[in-house]
Amino acid sequence: MGKTVVSVDHVARVEGHGDIRVVIENGEVKTCELEVVEPARLFESMVRGRYFEEVPYIASRVCGICSSSHVVTDLRAIEQIFGVEVSERTRALRELLVYGSYLQNHATHLFVFAAPDFLGHKSVFPLADANRELFDNALGLKALGNELCTKVGGRSIHPITAVVGGFTHEMSAAEYLEMADKLDAAGEFALAAVDLFNDFDVVDVQTEGEMLAMVAPGAYPVIDSDTARFVRSGAEFQAVDVDDAVEEYVVGHSAAYCARVRATGKPYMTSALARINASWDNLSRRARFAAAKAGLRPPEYNPFANNVAQAVEIVDALERCAVLCRRLAEPAGAQDAFEGSSEPVAFEVRAGRGVGFTEAPRGALFHELELDEAGCVVRASIMTPTAQNIANLEADMRQLAEKLVEAGEPQEVIQLEIEKLVRAYDPCLSCSVH
Repeated sequence: MGKTVVSVDHVARVEGHGDIRVVIENGEVKTCELEVVEPARLFESMVRGRYFEEVPYIASRVCGICSSSHVVTDLRAIEQIFGVEVSERTRALRELLVYGSYLQNHATHLFVFAAPDFLGHKSVFPLADANRELFDNALGLKALGNELCTKVGGRSIHPITAVVGGFTHEMSAAEYLEMADKLDAAGEFALAAVDLFNDFDVVDVQTEGEMLAMVAPGAYPVIDSDTARFVRSGAEFQAVDVDDAVEEYVVGHSAAYCARVRATGKPYMTSALARINASWDNLSRRARFAAAKAGLRPPEYNPFANNVAQAVEIVDALERCAVLCRRLAEPAGAQDAFEGSSEPVAFEVRAGRGVGFTEAPRGALFHELELDEAGCVVRASIMTPTAQNIANLEADMRQLAEKLVEAGEPQEVIQLEIEKLVRAYDPCLSCSVH
């Protein structure tokens, strides 16, 4: 049967730069690799010696989409060290800020990166001619995420109002109510998006790796829990023990960090799909209905279903954020008002180690910080979702390639389906190199 090489230099429609190399000899997949070709970015070294107040703003530059998550994750680590307890109102604002980045990321990934694969286009631009309404609504969702991040965080990326212990600014009650109405108005399109992505045909591949997500009793948590769960095994760990639960390592063919479950050596996936597998029962009412209608119920281990999972999370985020905005608009003392003020609380600087943990749009995000007595960084470690996903993605790529080879599919089909799978993971390859 000879030798076939599937080679893609700089995979299109993903964040960052990576190459695909698949070698097939005599009907057998010999090599299946995703080569991340990004240079080291050195953010962990960059913050060393910096005062704690600077660190969240530097770390936010790791990613232009997930910058809100990096800020909140760093703040959680610093507050853990200082023993800071923030108010219920501050937690609500942080949730809004992170969910704003969900709307930014999921809308971009689904409609700009993933949808062209299934609609027969090489980029998003022909979609504007083929279906202008879909194109405009998709951009509207992204713009809504930008506006939410701007109103809460001070700007659409790299927020400036979130600080240790609280926020330096809040929007007015009228602005909260106006924002809530806009979020509600986007709901119908978000429901249609779930149906759209559910209708796309995908190859039946079941990942053999684990899935990792934040969990909390009776909640669909994104910032307010320190408990992580490996979904398939049910094993849980606290964020402060992440180094005992997860092992990072490097491989020769890629600049990315990889990760695996330390106890078993298995790779794992962290993503919207992992969150829905872990906390499906706690989705908002409309999101749970949309997921059930799409047949997205746990356990779901087809990585292509991450596209549908992100669409479901858009429905969830819109409903959840509208409720948060209306409660934040309530005057102090009202029945539904959040307790406390968002003004930064007082604290004392001290030495220690803290691990911040949030669910960024692409999955679990961990920031480990060690500070000295002056509040300066002694050591920092950032574990991004894509760095955690790369090993599992490569394993899924191999399984997909083997299935397609066995079915006798031609090289161009194998290449397209592998690219679709890479994009379904929504990788940020720039973030994977640390």
